[in-house]
Amino acid sequence: MICEFNKKHVLVTGATGFIGRYLTSALIKQGCIATLFSRRPPENACKDCKTILGDLSDTTSLVGICQGIEIVFHLAGDSGAYEELDEKNKKYNWQVTVDGTRALVEQSVKSGVSRFVFFSSVKAMGENSDEYLDESAECRPVTEYGKAKYEAERLVLEANRHGMASTVLRLPMVYGPGCKGNLPRMIQAVAHGRFPSLPDTGNKRSMVDVRDVVQAAVLSATNPVGAGKVYIVTDGQAYSTRQIYEWICSTVQRPVSPVVIPLPLLRIAGFVGDTIGRLRGRRIAFNSEALNRIIGSSWYSSEKICRELNFHPAHSLESSLPDITASLIRI
Repeated sequence: MICEFNKKHVLVTGATGFIGRYLTSALIKQGCIATLFSRRPPENACKDCKTILGDLSDTTSLVGICQGIEIVFHLAGDSGAYEELDEKNKKYNWQVTVDGTRALVEQSVKSGVSRFVFFSSVKAMGENSDEYLDESAECRPVTEYGKAKYEAERLVLEANRHGMASTVLRLPMVYGPGCKGNLPRMIQAVAHGRFPSLPDTGNKRSMVDVRDVVQAAVLSATNPVGAGKVYIVTDGQAYSTRQIYEWICSTVQRPVSPVVIPLPLLRIAGFVGDTIGRLRGRRIAFNSEALNRIIGSSWYSSEKICRELNFHPAHSLESSLPDITASLIRI
């Protein structure tokens, strides 16, 4: 990664999040002068940076935030929006993701920011498709999170008409030491013998290492070719859930169970979960939606960013699993 940030003034929103911590650390090492926007005080390497505490849902906290800033990396979002949202949380998600992004873009344009990199999600395109999708695919987001991200993308890209070069990065599941979400939960479950041996459905899921996300962000902020573009960022691999399960078993030194739960039985369990959820008036942990996340496909091409910005992912899930696992449990 070429050092392009010596003495550059950059703003990182969501700096205390998983990706934000890695990005901020990399920028500091490259000599940038970082301002951090976050809902809570930063730790470790971030503690010596200028920090502005605030919430994107309160757009008044963004006034003047971009004064003297040359590059904005916008990661902040509603971390609780991945799950099903009630009306109150839908409103908050929209306020943070759309209204907050609109206000930040306006402040950036007003202050003369030259580059703006927005971290979006493949959920802005849709999900659970067996198709191998690239940036030319029609976007049909189905979740409230995906819909809000797609609208925020539109706002970011419009800023190019006002002289600010902006780029959108669509990310699938991001892994790496310190990651949160479904992957570490799966590792913990396998390590403690609580994860069932699933059938090989041949599903394909795209992922990307957090360190390669940082690489993509730096390339997007420094290469003029990326202005006004949307890029999908993956590690170039397609993973099946069965494959991931076997790799985790190897990493945590547990045997792969010879007893495989048949797919029809899993679908029946998902249907039962749906029924119980309707009767109780709230969703339970395992239902058809949860099953689809496990066995469904979510497969994307990152060929465009590789071709246009010379992006070369250096990590794979298999090679990163030992470090991820070591940060969670003792082998």
